[in-house]
Amino acid sequence: MSEVYADVIIEISHEKLDRSFQYRVPEELREKVVVGSRVLIPFGNGNREIGGFCIGLSNIPKIDASRIKPLKDVLTVERSKKPEEQLVELAVWMKQHYGGTLIQSLKVVLPVKADIKQKEERLIKLAIGINEAEVFAEECRKKHRTAMERLVTELIEYGETDYSLVRDKLNISMTTVRALESKGIIGLETKKLYRNPESFEKSEEQHARLTDEQQRIVNDFSKNFSMGLRQPCLINGVTGSGKTEVYMEMIAEVVRSGRQAIMLIPEIALTFQTVMRFMRRFGDRVSYLHSKLSAGERYDQFLRASRGEIDIMIGPRSALFTPFPRLGIIIIDEEHETSYKAENMPKYHARDVAIERARLADATVVMGSATPSVEASFRAMRGEYRYYELKHRISDKGLPTVYTVDMRAELEKGNRTIFSDKLYSLMEDRLRKKEQTILFINRRGMAGFVSCRKCGHVSKCPHCDVSLILHKNGKLVCHYCGYEEQFTHVCSECGSKYIGTMKAGTEQIEEAVKKSFPGARVLRMDADTAKNKNDYSKILSSFSNGEADILVGTQMIVKGHDFPNVTLVGVLAADLSLYTNDYRAGERTFDLLTQAAGRAGRAEKSGEVVIQTYSPEHYAVAASAAQDYNKFYDEEIGFRKLCGYPPIEHMLKVLIEDKNPDSAMRMGKILAGISQESSPEKIIGPAPDTLSKLKDVFRFAVYIKDSNYEKLVEIKDNCEQWRQSNPVGRTSVQFDFDP
Repeated sequence: MSEVYADVIIEISHEKLDRSFQYRVPEELREKVVVGSRVLIPFGNGNREIGGFCIGLSNIPKIDASRIKPLKDVLTVERSKKPEEQLVELAVWMKQHYGGTLIQSLKVVLPVKADIKQKEERLIKLAIGINEAEVFAEECRKKHRTAMERLVTELIEYGETDYSLVRDKLNISMTTVRALESKGIIGLETKKLYRNPESFEKSEEQHARLTDEQQRIVNDFSKNFSMGLRQPCLINGVTGSGKTEVYMEMIAEVVRSGRQAIMLIPEIALTFQTVMRFMRRFGDRVSYLHSKLSAGERYDQFLRASRGEIDIMIGPRSALFTPFPRLGIIIIDEEHETSYKAENMPKYHARDVAIERARLADATVVMGSATPSVEASFRAMRGEYRYYELKHRISDKGLPTVYTVDMRAELEKGNRTIFSDKLYSLMEDRLRKKEQTILFINRRGMAGFVSCRKCGHVSKCPHCDVSLILHKNGKLVCHYCGYEEQFTHVCSECGSKYIGTMKAGTEQIEEAVKKSFPGARVLRMDADTAKNKNDYSKILSSFSNGEADILVGTQMIVKGHDFPNVTLVGVLAADLSLYTNDYRAGERTFDLLTQAAGRAGRAEKSGEVVIQTYSPEHYAVAASAAQDYNKFYDEEIGFRKLCGYPPIEHMLKVLIEDKNPDSAMRMGKILAGISQESSPEKIIGPAPDTLSKLKDVFRFAVYIKDSNYEKLVEIKDNCEQWRQSNPVGRTSVQFDFDP
């Protein structure tokens, strides 16, 4: 029999070890090892045992066969071959497109650790009849074998018992159990158990009757899916238009064909409501993932998926790598959300990785949002995505009425509270009517930008369309080009002294609400009140059940939730995300404000929304107040074209980190020079990064822009090749495409 060799990537995330090593597969392990298996290997001169991933199998040795060491063991054998091969291939694609090491990508797509053991229940049963057992127990009593007697007597009474009870309550050792087993008196049965993250009561749910708009989308999708057409789809549906019902019908169609579905959601807070709706529809063939689950719970859900015991996995971007053997559809709900972009290497975007995974699995990607990302809309306009629209709410009450309040005018008339007169009066009205209110504080972007409370002027860089950030040294700094100026406590536009950084938080708002409305029942939902995996569902359940009148929170409360009795939404400090030093600031503000407005009036009662802002004339605020996505998109894409930002042109950010700023700057100049050799359209930097120092590590960035994405990939490859050929000490380099 010819030898079998495994190409193994070792489990160390370091550029110098970003290559495979060949190991001989012993005959006794050949049935176990497959592409994607985690294996134990002897590494280095000392043959230190470490873990690794098998990324290929062959019969051809790459070096002298006598020098090739054998594998020690196969650590994962539970996964089926086909999804593992797809996931390893996906990891290779991610490494090529996003940089970093292959092991970093493998750890993302194969997240289950081998040292998590499956939970088991061991049962002890009688292997003989009751009469025989009674005779044997009597013999044990006479021979003073008290442990055996106790166990057999227990089994005579109960028929079977759990081993843990035998060990803990009856104080009987495994030696005694094995002795009885060898005599044929008892038998041991091992039952594998799953750590379920949460149990849900199954209930029958009437399928909602689809509107004509919804049905047309489902019919078109079903026709294309049955014909084998796998073009990505984008659903642009206003808030409350029933996108989730469309998703469920699409999934039902895919499941009926024997395939499986992944449903991506952006926030852990959405898990509770989404899973409940899917459980009522699809029963226990649904599972879910999120970051608050224990390692054992995550392991069990992946195990169930790989064995085909579930059809639907719901979760954030990590659920994208569920090892389904027959994946048919990937749905990305709230596609515009920034949480779909990974912050650590590889810095992938779930949308693009989902499209590649779907290609490998012959599946379809469906994206949906009331505020699709500019990138997704741009691709849909060019025909890359199939485009659907849901223009009307399910409720015949229509979209809520939106009021934009200019907080500059409130200040002029002497109102220095966080509530405008309009919002205050509407909150009083809702409390009288026993209806609910959501107060959303837009905390995104609270990085210390400076604004005037009288005229709304924001200090901005004269060379870049970004706000200046106030540093502790009293300087206002642009984090894009390095421009700086001295901070003064007087507005440069109107001379007002009401100038400073925006500072607000959910806790302060909660206190203000209780002070202004002493009789109101208030709940707060943010990172402090929702630390554990069950906190989200408890808070949302309490509010949904009417146990509170007002819910105060950050962006996690305004996305995707459906509260029938909420008829008022107040958006406080809408500007906080508008003037961050980010070209996507307008898009993020529009998304948040529109999503917040969409929480009001989703059932039979009409809704109202109050947006408090210092910049009511800004196109993102005006378009969200009008809930007009097309108006926003036209303005935003014009801005992107003018400045050459994604998706018009692509951008590669090269982040260099080192404890020595001179070393980081030196590396930045080298990589900028390498990038220049590929003749991209524009190179900026190296310059201090937005976050220029983190944990005593200095950070510099080089930005490269080009209309050709593949040219940026080529630049990334050239930079990585140079680093592999040249010692660079402790300087770290990361790549981020379209940051």
